[in-house]
Amino acid sequence: MTDADDILFDAVDLGDETLANRVGLAPMTRTSATENGRATAEMARYYAKFARGGFSVLITEGTHPDDAHSQGYDDQPGLATDEHVAAWRRVTDAVHEEGAPIFAQLMHAGALSQGNRYTDETVGPSAVRPEGEQLEMYGGDGEFPEPRELTSDDIDDVIEGFVAAAERAVEANFDGVEVHGANGYVLDQFLTTYTNRRDDEYGGDVENRIRLTAEVLEAVRDATPDDFVVGVRLSQSKVNDPDYRWPGGEDDAEVIFGAVSDAGTDYIHVTEEDVTAPAFDEGPTLSELADRYGDAPVIANGGLEDPDAARATVEEGADLITLGTGALANPDWPTRVAEGRPLEAFDFGRVLQPDAAIDESEVPAPADD
Repeated sequence: MTDADDILFDAVDLGDETLANRVGLAPMTRTSATENGRATAEMARYYAKFARGGFSVLITEGTHPDDAHSQGYDDQPGLATDEHVAAWRRVTDAVHEEGAPIFAQLMHAGALSQGNRYTDETVGPSAVRPEGEQLEMYGGDGEFPEPRELTSDDIDDVIEGFVAAAERAVEANFDGVEVHGANGYVLDQFLTTYTNRRDDEYGGDVENRIRLTAEVLEAVRDATPDDFVVGVRLSQSKVNDPDYRWPGGEDDAEVIFGAVSDAGTDYIHVTEEDVTAPAFDEGPTLSELADRYGDAPVIANGGLEDPDAARATVEEGADLITLGTGALANPDWPTRVAEGRPLEAFDFGRVLQPDAAIDESEVPAPADD
């Protein structure tokens, strides 16, 4: 039985959603949609099992919002068409039947796109080739191409793409959306000093570099119902550059978390490989800084598979934690922890090799009619 004193199993509010506990499912790129970006019946059963396992809220894998430059990977799901909406309803219905809310993560890959069925061109804040190499587990190979610099009109299109996808998420019966401003994708490219060499209102100091993320949040907030949750994900590290840190340190954190709060975000989801480590050389963690300088509930992600680490992170200011690999190894992690049962270790090679697509073993059999 659940320990009544276990902080992980307190109820918590995100916007108008009251969650049963403080443990959510993190967004994870699984490249398991159809070639044209439609969510599948297998994805519906895959997501539903996490709700059945006790996760209080599910956040989907990064979903491309438009039919231009946003898609990042082959077989990535989208919210760019009416067909995408219809396909996602199968997923949201399955999760809701298990009693949990589900948010769609909206992700524009920008210069990190390595698979896009709409165009071969990549775009970014500036014509700067990304660091690192494409991810083999997601079908990439070799260095990234140099992107085309986004014009002012292009930036308006990016914002409109997020807005239209959020409106489609409402139609698909999602309970909220998460604007992906982390991990090196396009919004993070604007925030990052070496990928943003602009001299307009979106470049230069940190107030300008966080502007696009804030404008997307504000536009999505204005376009969706009042009870629809709108959150944001932020990080320093990137899929192609894990060592990057905000050059202004805590001063940058104050500006960044303040800007997304002022834009009306319902939560701030911070993610790092180990979110329990200091955000900079020493001092507070990124989730502690989000709690200190933001004005919204904080979700922490990264290295929290151990229940004691998860509890400590909540005690230090996070309102919720999300699990990625811990959830893949233990789709019933909250139930196991509540009942005091042992947890399974994550096997990277079995789950995410040779590629990151959902394996048959991860998909429960269809329920009998």
